[in-house]
Amino acid sequence: MRILVIGGSGFIGPFVAAELAHAGHEIAIFHRGHRAPLPYRAIVGDRRQLAASAGAIRSFAPEVVVDLVLSSERQARDLLEVVRGVAARIVAVSSMDVYRACGVLHRLEPGPLEPLPLTEASPLRTSTQTYPPEQIAALQHLFGWVDRGEYDKIPVERVLLAERDAAVTVLRLPIVYGPGDALHRLYPLVKRIDDGRRAIIVPVARWRATRGYVEDVAGAIAAAATHGAGGQIYNVGEPDVLDELGWAQLVADCTGWTGELIELTEEQTPPHLRQPGNMEQHWIADTSRLRRELGYAERVTRREAVERTIAWQRTAAPQLPIYRFDYPAEDAAVAQAMSDLR
Repeated sequence: MRILVIGGSGFIGPFVAAELAHAGHEIAIFHRGHRAPLPYRAIVGDRRQLAASAGAIRSFAPEVVVDLVLSSERQARDLLEVVRGVAARIVAVSSMDVYRACGVLHRLEPGPLEPLPLTEASPLRTSTQTYPPEQIAALQHLFGWVDRGEYDKIPVERVLLAERDAAVTVLRLPIVYGPGDALHRLYPLVKRIDDGRRAIIVPVARWRATRGYVEDVAGAIAAAATHGAGGQIYNVGEPDVLDELGWAQLVADCTGWTGELIELTEEQTPPHLRQPGNMEQHWIADTSRLRRELGYAERVTRREAVERTIAWQRTAAPQLPIYRFDYPAEDAAVAQAMSDLR
């Protein structure tokens, strides 16, 4: 099949394209041309102005379109206008931030905690504000495909799932980690380990959230591109969930670090490490439907995935100062906590 991968040169895209190409499909990637060329046909353009590239996209005549970088209702409608009558299948990459649990976590949604695990039928947010404004601003700096002032996957899903001229599959992604992660999720731990810290504070140590390694997430996306019926929604992510302390311990084990991981109360935690949300709301998803209906299974063990991510992280640093390090304050907090125990 001819498959177009929109956002094919970013974090997840190259793994998706490689998976599909390995299966024998003809691949084209749509991207802004800012990355090193990949061994596929390229269509260069701006995702926020997709109609400007309609001729090139229609010339490729994709049977399947995988859109990794949808951020707004406008972008969803633009996609349909460009590929309607050409593509028989659309795979739309969404996020678990559509769930009401995300709004509760960020204190943007009133009411009680959301029951877990989150299934594809769990309630969605009623608030159109997905994240606090400062987080949206950071996303726009890091990801050029995010519409200015707009980021909400709920209307994206609604528009695409109403389409009748193509079979649409929606994938709700978890916290994705791995080589190339623009958010550098392992950076705070790896930097502290490599800086020789003997004690590392683990903020919100008991909070739990579903994660997925980038290559495995790409495998789920590729499976949706070639299998299954339209109109379906799937949660993607690892089947078991570590809390933040368990995750930090795994990173420590993979590096051979033998220091001490410290769990503090919110009051004991230095201000630069405190999390502003309602951390009693965990973000745990049920991914059994994906496994049952598409035959999906991870191919990379969690330890190997973390080791690969650490190796990459040691060669890369965040483009923006999205994490803070104040070792004197951290040392003082640990010392005070130890003193309080005596």
